This record gives sequence, C-alpha cells and structure tokens, in this order.
Amino acid sequence: MRATDDPFDEPPWAMQLVVRAEKAAPPAHGAVCAAAATAVVRLLTDPRATDPEGEWYARVHRWESGRIRKVTRRARGVRWPEVQALPGVTVDRDGAQVRAFVPGPVADVPPELARLQVAGLDLADDEEPKPPPEPPYAVIALNPEVPMTTGKAAAQSGHAAQLLLMQAAEADVAAWVEGGALVRVARGIPWRRCVEHAAVAVRDAGFTEVPPGTMTVIAWIVTGRD
Repeated sequence: MRATDDPFDEPPWAMQLVVRAEKAAPPAHGAVCAAAATAVVRLLTDPRATDPEGEWYARVHRWESGRIRKVTRRARGVRWPEVQALPGVTVDRDGAQVRAFVPGPVADVPPELARLQVAGLDLADDEEPKPPPEPPYAVIALNPEVPMTTGKAAAQSGHAAQLLLMQAAEADVAAWVEGGALVRVARGIPWRRCVEHAAVAVRDAGFTEVPPGTMTVIAWIVTGRD
C-alpha cells in the first residue's frame, strides 16, 4: 500500500496539531512551523508510539498505514489548557507552543479539539531570524513561490519532519532525535540552494490552499559534519 492511500473502505485518519495563538502575544509564523515539526517527531518517537505494547502504538500504526494527514487548529484562553488533557506531545519553541495529538479518524475528533477553529491561522514572522541551534538539527525550507497560511505551513512542516524520520540516513536521524529533534526554518537562503541540500520533499495532496502535487516544503538534517 502506498503512503498516500487509505485502507479500503475505511474513513480517513489525521494527526491534529493545535497552535496556541493568544491575541495579546501571538507567536511567529516560523516558530510555529518549527515547533509543529518537532512536536510531530517527538510524538512519533515516543515509546508509547514505537513500542508494540505502547498505548499509542495501534493508532499511530493505523494512521501511518494510510495518508499521513495533519490538521492544524488554533487555541487561546481556556481552550489551550483544556486540550492538554488529551494524549499528545507539546513543544515550546521560540515563543510558539504547539501540541501534536495521537492520530484518529477525522470524523471522530474529541470535542475539545472539534470546537477549535481550523482555517484562518495566519501569523506574521519575526523581523530578525533566530540563530541556528547546535547540530544536529533539521532545516525546513518553505517554498517561497507557494503562499501558505501558518496553519497550512505548520502541517506541511510536520509532514517534512516525518519524512525525515522515514527517509533520512539512519545515523543522522538517531542523532537528531536524541538531541531533541530541533528544527530551524530556513530564511534568507535561495530556494535553489535549499533544493540542493534537501533530503526529503513534500508534495501536497491538494485538499486545501494549493493544487495537488505542489512542492510545499523541503528538509534536511544538519549534522555538524558538513
């Protein structure tokens, strides 16, 4: 079965991502994308997801057997602490807080998540880029020719990080995950140079915002040996 297919006659599943977006101090676009990517990796490498006896294993395995959909929602006020009770992993990165949740059917989302808004999350970016972390870390580059809202870009960044887990060199992935699965969003690097470095590329299924097959995000791991 291809990763882009859903099991026959079964409803689609998705991983829900929730971004904390308070009106008074909203996070930056790039920080949200980085936090979302890290949250996805930390959930997928959590022993509860990787151990066949783990409490998340069956749901994660079912989801990974089909299309790896991700849905980004936003929460503010009391809605943010409410969703912390649901199974998942929260990441705080450069002022952005994102929680990735254990996947489930898109038609059976917990009420704490279902009441959160899906569309319309579009945030400004920092005026000055943050310095890169110490290697190893992943770099995610958003296609500058493809406008995307923050919600869309966060989901695509999560896809890219997941593909790195699946496709990048095993030793590089192990070091990256052990170091916390840190992610940096590329800024100021020409797209052509990013493509030359890329280990994985995300081509969107076309459900929202962009046509099917659009290359939205590319990613690679910086090991410190380069």
